Amino acid sequence: MPMEVSNITTVTAFVLLGLSTNPQFQALLFVLFLVIYLLTLSGNLLMVVVISTNSHLHTPMYFFLKNLSLLDAFYSSVIVPKLLENLLSRWKTISFIGCFAQIALVLFSGASEACLLSVMAYDRFQAVCHNLMYMMVMNKRVCAGLVMACCALGIGTSLINTLLLVEQHFCGPNIIHGFACELPPVLFLACSDAYTSITTILATMVIMGLGTLIPLLSSYSRIIVTALRINSATGRSKIFSTCSSHLIVITIFYGSGFFRYMTPASGSVLEQVISVQYSVVTPLLNPLIYSLKNKEVKAALRRMLARKSQLTF
Repeated sequence: MPMEVSNITTVTAFVLLGLSTNPQFQALLFVLFLVIYLLTLSGNLLMVVVISTNSHLHTPMYFFLKNLSLLDAFYSSVIVPKLLENLLSRWKTISFIGCFAQIALVLFSGASEACLLSVMAYDRFQAVCHNLMYMMVMNKRVCAGLVMACCALGIGTSLINTLLLVEQHFCGPNIIHGFACELPPVLFLACSDAYTSITTILATMVIMGLGTLIPLLSSYSRIIVTALRINSATGRSKIFSTCSSHLIVITIFYGSGFFRYMTPASGSVLEQVISVQYSVVTPLLNPLIYSLKNKEVKAALRRMLARKSQLTF
C-alpha cells in the first residue's frame, strides 16, 4: 500500500498475486504445498540425522551433504510458509521490510548453495584423482573452513544485492506477479533509475555464477578424464555412480536458477512454473536423489530403522 509524503508516494507493502485467484484451486494448492513442505523438512532433517548418527558417514562428502540438507530446509522455510499464508489469506500482502528480508535470505541461501555444490565437486575431484592424499587434504578443519567460506560468500552476496535494492525508490505499482519476493520482479517495480543497481546486481550474479560453475566444471572434467583412463569397468562404474547424484542436483539447481535470475521478469506461466520448481520442489528432490542413488545412505537408513524397531519391541 502506498503512503504519500511531501507529494511523493512511497510503497510500504507489496501485493503478491500468487499462482491463482480461484478459491478452490488455492485450497488445492495449499494442501499440495503443505505436503511438499512437510516432506521437504522431513527428508532433509532425516538426512542430517542419518549422517550425524552413523559413523560410517562421517566423511567429507557426507559432511557437505549434511550442510546442503540444512540449507535446503532453511531455503524452503524462507519461501513456503508465506506462500501457504497467502493461499489462505484474502489480503495477499507482504510488508516492505518483510519483502526485502525474504529477498536477502533467498540470496543468501542460493549463493551459499551454489558455493557448496562447487565445494562438493572439488571434494569428489580430490577423492577420485588424489585418492591417497584425500583424507589429509580434506581434513575436518579444511571441510569446516570451506563451509564457513560458503556461508560468508552467501552473506556478502546477499548484503550487496539487498542494499542496492533498498536504495531504489518504490512509488507504485506495488504488485508482484509471483508468490514470493524475488530480486528480478521487485527490481522491475523501482521508480528511480535502476541502471547502476541492475548493472551491479547482474555483475555480482555473473561473478557468483561463473566463480562457482567454472571450478565445478573443472573438477568434473578432470574426474571424467581420470575415470576414462581406468581399465576396470567396475572402477569406472563406481566413480560415475558416486558422482551421478551430485551431477543431477547441479543440473537442476543451475538450470532452473539461470532461467529464473538471468531472464527478464515477465510474470508468465512458464516463469511461475520455474519459480515453483526452483523454490518449492528442488529442496524436496535433493534428499530423494541422494538417498535413492546412494547405497551407503540407504544402508545407514536401514540400520537406523532396524535399531528403532528393536528398541520399540
